[in-house]
Amino acid sequence: MSSATANVPIGSRIHQFYQLTKPRVVSLIVFTAIIGMVLAVPGMVALQPFLAGTVGIALVAGAAAAMNCLVEQKIDAVMARTRARPLPRGALTSMQTLVFASVVGGIGLALLYVWVNPLTMWLTLATFVGYAVIYTVILKPMTPQNIVIGGASGAMPPVLGWAAMTGEVTAEALTLFLIIFAWTPPHFWALALYRRDEYAKAGIPMLPVTHGERFTRLNLLLYTIILVACSLLPFTVKMSGLIYLASALALGAGFMAYAIRIYREYSDQLARKTFRFSIMYLTALFAALLIDHYFRITL
Repeated sequence: MSSATANVPIGSRIHQFYQLTKPRVVSLIVFTAIIGMVLAVPGMVALQPFLAGTVGIALVAGAAAAMNCLVEQKIDAVMARTRARPLPRGALTSMQTLVFASVVGGIGLALLYVWVNPLTMWLTLATFVGYAVIYTVILKPMTPQNIVIGGASGAMPPVLGWAAMTGEVTAEALTLFLIIFAWTPPHFWALALYRRDEYAKAGIPMLPVTHGERFTRLNLLLYTIILVACSLLPFTVKMSGLIYLASALALGAGFMAYAIRIYREYSDQLARKTFRFSIMYLTALFAALLIDHYFRITL
């Protein structure tokens, strides 16, 4: 342990470990997993797999985020939006981070195996490997399609939630997967557009760095069209009703408006607004699935 970290108060140390887990990202992961759990059953969810599944998925997601911070600490030190993370600042060491991620992830997987079901544990472990290893170590520094391919890991939470309640992966669960999978590229490309100089400085081949701003703007628009089409699938396959359909159409129209504006009249400020809207979009879309589900149950 370095002298810089040895004298840190315990409360501050705990906070640094908490920051490693990227709590805002994990909260969205857990939220979409919960929606998957709720939609998987026709009535009220069973308490044990619901609680154990929620905690287990959250712990493994936090461990994956910590591993991402560990692998990318040198890159994080270069970029303005990440240089305040615990590792670039020297608030935690690499060994502390590795031990923390291993313990937290191990506890999460054990919870899922013992108190939920083995399928959910194995799917969650595969998601961890997909994000912490395949995306972070291999895809991100290697190809501008990193977000598209690596988005599969980020799209897994509702599938994990579904498996936690049913012990299987169905077409309905994969429908939820497709929504997040299609959402990931326009979400991250909006960020990459206004952070393109930082990504270039860090040597990360994000699409705006390798193919230019205009090509990225076109792809953002095209993937937004795909996203809006995917967002209508729950209604099409009768997973949801009119409440969700109206919400999906309204939210999709909002996202399309941002994507069209980015394509036609780009500015960094507009890209920032689009990125923030994309987070609200996914949260509201899955909340609409939840509201629609319980409204249909009570009818």
